[in-house]
Amino acid sequence: MDENEARIRKWRLLLGRESEAKWSAYGKDSAPYLSEEDRQMDAALEAIYNADAYFSYGDTQPGGGSGRGSAVISRWLGDLRTLFPPELVKLVEGDAVERCGMKELLFEPELLDAAEPSVDLGSMLLLLKDQVPKQSRESARRFIQRIVEEIQRRLAEDVRRAVVAACKRTEHTPIPSATGLDFKKTIRHGLKNYDAAKKRILPEKYYFFAKQQNNVAKYHIILDIDQSGSMGESVLYASVMSSILASLRAVKTHVVAFTTEVVDLSDKIEDPVELLFGFQLGGGTDINNSVKYCETLIEEPKKTLFFLITDLMEGGNRAALMRRIAAMKEAGVRMIVLLAIADGGAPYYDEHNAKHLASLGIPCFACAPERLPELLAAALKDEDLSQFSGEARKG
Repeated sequence: MDENEARIRKWRLLLGRESEAKWSAYGKDSAPYLSEEDRQMDAALEAIYNADAYFSYGDTQPGGGSGRGSAVISRWLGDLRTLFPPELVKLVEGDAVERCGMKELLFEPELLDAAEPSVDLGSMLLLLKDQVPKQSRESARRFIQRIVEEIQRRLAEDVRRAVVAACKRTEHTPIPSATGLDFKKTIRHGLKNYDAAKKRILPEKYYFFAKQQNNVAKYHIILDIDQSGSMGESVLYASVMSSILASLRAVKTHVVAFTTEVVDLSDKIEDPVELLFGFQLGGGTDINNSVKYCETLIEEPKKTLFFLITDLMEGGNRAALMRRIAAMKEAGVRMIVLLAIADGGAPYYDEHNAKHLASLGIPCFACAPERLPELLAAALKDEDLSQFSGEARKG
């Protein structure tokens, strides 16, 4: 693109979509060329600055939209963080609050306290948390606390039960113990020696459970969470799940968050609200850099369960990422890629990266929150996870 074309492109983005007809009047050669990223930028700015629209932000065409629902606003905020530098993001977010009425919801404590808690609205609040004024911060925390409590109500007991069941008495020992006899395995292996006349099984070998030390974590669970704006719902669910896991002695839990930077949030894990406010949603993505850091946390690969929660839109070194993940799996780490943890809908994701990981034997799928306990139990037992695979919308 030459200097003149670049100048025309900038003016087109400044003047908005309404100027396209006027550009055409100057002839075909004068029409500005906009890349796909330019058009995404155009749509993000038009949602705020189009004089004829009241926050319209759609899935495909600039200006087309599905209204001003919290899910739409959350997506717009995430895209904004990805497309523009931080100083411009702060300016546009401020304009959005002033021009589109978000201020009344997020910046007035009484209205925020009265708002119905929702994961979408919680995601939006976390995206805008740096914009919330001092007088509304406690209301914002209370609002997030209500969402956390609802997720805990839905998941906590099932997650604890699943982990305890998966970790309970799974290893065997040759040392006999009357209280440690594994009846199920002993009977299953002894069925071939069934004595029909005596109507009894004559086992060739007896199996005994090893005594477990309750104060020692049996598994290490690492949650490596993408902070890009589109992952807000997944961040909420993953954070609450990690805090539930942190309360269990059977597992050791780490939480790592990443964009192009990596932040270890494990010291905040016991308080899910504090943990959530430690996330900085929006920005670029360097998955390889984050996985590289997580490698340093692994002590016993065969006792490590690694959840990579991301849409796989890698902005870093893809080849290095694939080599690193393949090496971790080869070492014995149990790896799962969650494209999203969401109540409904199919996630956007990088199909090429997902297919490559699947070829390495690493499952990639979206997961409904209610299935997380079942997924945890199956993963800890090293069972087949194909039942969790579902349809996903490609990015």
